[in-house]
Amino acid sequence: MGLRVYNTLSGAKEEFVPLEPGKVKMYVCGVTVYDHCHIGHARANVVFDMIYRYLRHRGFAVTYVRNYTDIDDKIINRANREGVPYNVISERFIGEFDHDMAALGLDLPTHQPKATDNIPEIIAIVEKLIAGGYAYQAEGDVYYCVEKFASYLKLSKRNLEEMQAGARIEVGEKKRHPMDFALWKEAKPGEPFWESPWGRGRPGWHIECSAMSMKYLGETFDIHGGGKDLIFPHHENEIAQSEAANGKPFVKYWLHNGFVNINAEKMSKSLGNFFTIKEVLDKYDREVLRFFLLSAHYRSPIDFSDQNLTEAEAGLERIYKAIGAVEAALAGGGGGGDSAGARELAEKAAGLPVRFAEAMDDDFNTAQALGHVFELVRAVNRVLAETAVSRDILLAVQESIRGAGAVLGLFTSSPDEFTARLKSRKAADLPVAVEEIERLIEERKAARAAKDYRRGDEIRDQLLALNIVLLDSPQGTSWKVK
Repeated sequence: MGLRVYNTLSGAKEEFVPLEPGKVKMYVCGVTVYDHCHIGHARANVVFDMIYRYLRHRGFAVTYVRNYTDIDDKIINRANREGVPYNVISERFIGEFDHDMAALGLDLPTHQPKATDNIPEIIAIVEKLIAGGYAYQAEGDVYYCVEKFASYLKLSKRNLEEMQAGARIEVGEKKRHPMDFALWKEAKPGEPFWESPWGRGRPGWHIECSAMSMKYLGETFDIHGGGKDLIFPHHENEIAQSEAANGKPFVKYWLHNGFVNINAEKMSKSLGNFFTIKEVLDKYDREVLRFFLLSAHYRSPIDFSDQNLTEAEAGLERIYKAIGAVEAALAGGGGGGDSAGARELAEKAAGLPVRFAEAMDDDFNTAQALGHVFELVRAVNRVLAETAVSRDILLAVQESIRGAGAVLGLFTSSPDEFTARLKSRKAADLPVAVEEIERLIEERKAARAAKDYRRGDEIRDQLLALNIVLLDSPQGTSWKVK
């Protein structure tokens, strides 16, 4: 069975068959660049980075477009508050977004267009919609007429009449129907503007994504993605304007990631229960955050909490310790007979790529895929503690775990590097320097070698009183913060 994806448009899992064999065209809505990105942005971008990676892993040539909305009311309002041009704000937060995405280990998309670089393309689509009777000019504004598009709301499965009953036209709006939406906005005094057939103004939010996706991917493409919050109105309106302009289907597969909850409550800026990516990465390693975000299926809600991040850190640490044990065994030269444990480990190592692919082919089920990685990790810990294993088996284990990690953007460091990052982060709040901890560990090692076990226990207890736990293993003594 091949790759299957859940299509929001059909409401079902479908076999993934791209429009052009061997090639995938994918567009994902980017951010409006007026502020720092929060954990919800992290989830959406990590999810579609994972999808991008897996499609390439499967052999597809992927053209991935992710835009910047660099003109918007929020950008203008912030620029006015700070007394600077709008593009000072947008360029600042494009830089901040790029920094955050690099910190999360995202691969760069093929194209990252800005709305303001595509004004001619936007105007051309609006002109087509007016000519086709799907849009109308109201003084300096242009609106899309939703009643003209017979399949409006087919993505969100809503009812236009019911929505109309609860909607109203706001003061100052010139639209004919409460659900009509702006394609072009007349510039207010002091606002940035571009010249158009309808006067000076700027594009509406929805039209820019139609223009940029069609410019780079064509009038019909394979995948359009984003958070569930974009299904209505943004993606619904993209479909309406794009299909009305072109007379053909806009997107074959619509993919949407689930919401992030904060301590079991829906994240919302209005509630003040949101965290920026920078705030989270001040507390947790970048790979821990990525591991946490991929530990649930991308369509499911995920609960962000310190407890869940701590559990994710512990899980990732277990995987790195298994990788370290394999590397230590390889450094020792490997070797061993044909034991039952060795055969089991060889079987699980060979089976991981198959089971991993089966999980990922089932609508990118990263939770199940990581579960299969943990199965191999448990076997590594058990078998290597009991018996020696041949070099070929050790290399197969290493390749299987690292191969899964490459698709997920995980396990990219050496175990020593990962451990050092965790120690450095946690040691910042300790009442003792890392160098002193390492010195005491060396002193304890010397005391134990001299059979001075009392002194060794004193050092262990001294560090434990500082919340530092010593971990003895055949490879030596390591430590962690309690």
